[in-house]
Amino acid sequence: MKKTFKLEGLDCANCAAKIEKAINELDGVKNATVNFITTKMVIEADDEKMPAIIEAAEKTVKKIEPDTVMKKA
Repeated sequence: MKKTFKLEGLDCANCAAKIEKAINELDGVKNATVNFITTKMVIEADDEKMPAIIEAAEKTVKKIEPDTVMKKA
């Protein structure tokens, strides 16, 4: 399953790279990409683990970039 999100307020390329790396390390994630230019994040993961991954991804985004809001694209 693939889900796309918009990272509103993302204004740091280094933070985008940190978010991408952290989300790729989550259990069940097959691939995660963060495009700093479009502020889009795509997460590809196991269907049954997706709700937990989305929750963990939101926490990760808030921890790395507190002013960024993760929204469904």
